[in-house]
Order: sequence, then structure tokens, then C-alpha cells
Amino acid sequence: MNILQSIFTDYYKHIIYELHPRPAVIENVNKMIHCGDSSHGGAMYGCPHCGNLKFVPFRCKSRFCPSCGNKYNQLRSFHMSCKLVSCVHRHCVFTIPAELRVYFLEDRTLLDCLFHSVRDVVLRMFSKMNKTENFTPGLICVLHTFGRDLKWNPHIHCLISEGGLSDDGLWRNVHHFNYSFLRSAFRTALLNEMHQRLGDPFKQIKSLCYFSHKKGFYVYAQHSSCDPETAIKYIGRYLGRPVIATSRIDKYDGSMVTFHYNRHEDDKYIQETIPVMDFIKRLIRHIPEKHFKMIRYGGLYA
Repeated sequence: MNILQSIFTDYYKHIIYELHPRPAVIENVNKMIHCGDSSHGGAMYGCPHCGNLKFVPFRCKSRFCPSCGNKYNQLRSFHMSCKLVSCVHRHCVFTIPAELRVYFLEDRTLLDCLFHSVRDVVLRMFSKMNKTENFTPGLICVLHTFGRDLKWNPHIHCLISEGGLSDDGLWRNVHHFNYSFLRSAFRTALLNEMHQRLGDPFKQIKSLCYFSHKKGFYVYAQHSSCDPETAIKYIGRYLGRPVIATSRIDKYDGSMVTFHYNRHEDDKYIQETIPVMDFIKRLIRHIPEKHFKMIRYGGLYA
């Protein structure tokens, strides 16, 4: 039993009766707790030569599980690499301001708006380059809902081909991405879609976002482009991985949990010690709804 299983086993009843978690949370927590438990079944393997037998318990296959989540990560990276066009790709990150994050936490169907907005903005940017040829890129979007400190921070990691295919089958390389356009267009597309979903009560927040973020929402991109193999290795770290690796949990004494991370802004080593229930709350809020797709394909890769 790993340290994460110990924490959730010890506080399982507190989670159920105090936090009243979503059905998806209960299902994934139950899977993770019993992952590798031989009482839940397994497979027996026998050697035809020496007759030795080995019992291997079934795994939970939950993305919330540290071991199974990493396995899922590797498989998704492999399937993704099979889709990629053999060209240079660029990794972009589309983020949202803090005042909007609570809406996605309270209504998780709004997470679809992030995918739709990023897809529409990238395709529009390529369309503006040559409207007659209608060059279409390949893009893969991965939703990430947490930062290194485990707080709720939904954002999209997007892998974009540096080129597009026209309706006539011609390929055009693209080396310049208009980040000013991406920032402002992403802000407009996301706010419009949220306004459409949430109605008039959202109008005031929409106006405030336009006033506070005149240059658009932050869009980060690596300065150097990368080949498909490097791109897959890089973005593969964000594919359905567990919220926290067990190696980052330094101590659990039954009431407090100590974990560490390197702060994104300056890569400074940070160690936090918080009550167990606060630690659990930070983790379970990132469990997606059942059947929700954390990876979406667009353009040539759709």
C-alpha cells in the first residue's frame, strides 16, 4: 500500500460523510484504494517448464491512481505519436484569469468551453494566413486542472503543427505564430461561449475581464519549436497523469501531510504542511467526471 492509499483509507469515512463528494470521486477513490488488492481478484500465471505459479492482482486502471495513471500516460503518448504528422510542432499553453476559475469548478460542463475556444482560435489563426487555400493545422489539446501547488487552475496544453494542409493537398510551413492575436482571440472566444452558457448574470464578469485584461488572456509558448518525438515526450507529462506523484509526498503522520514542489514562477523549492482533509480536498477536486475526455484532437488530427 502506497502513501496515497494509506491517506485515503484512513480518512475514507470523513471523505464520504463530511465532503459529500461527487459520484466520480467516490468511484475513483474506491478504485485507487483497492488497486493491487488480491481480494479483488487477479490472474494466475504458471511456468510450463518448472511448474512455478505466480498470482498477479488486478490493477484499478484509474487515472487518479499513481501507478495506473502513469501507465495510462504512456499508452496515450504512444497513441498520440501515431497520429502526428512528421513536421515541427509547437507547444502552447492557454490560461485563464483567477476570477474565472471558480465558474469551471462549480460547473464542470464549462470545461468544454476551453477546448472549443482553443480549437476555434488556432484554426482561425491559420485561416487568416491564406483564406483561399484554407490551410488546416493539426492540434492536440490536453486539459490540466491543477498547478504544482495542487490548487484549481484549469488550462489547456496545446500541441500545434507548424504548418497546415490545404484543400488541394498542399502543405505550407508556418514559423510565425501571432501571439497577440491568440491572446485577444482566446479571451473573446472563451468569454462569448461562457456568456452563452451562463446567460446575463455573467455579463458583468465579462465586462470586468475585458477591462482588466486588455491584451487578452495569457498564452505561453516555448521559444524553440520541437520535432514530433520531443514534442510527445514533453506534452506526455501532462496526459492524464495523477494529481501528485507519491515521491512528492514527504511525510504523513495521521493528521498532517507534507509535500513539496518547485514553484513555476522561479523554480524555487517549496515545502507545504497542511491538514489531511485540506490535502484530500485539493486532490479530489481534480478528478474529472466519468467519460469526460481530457484529450481532444482538432484540425488534421480530429
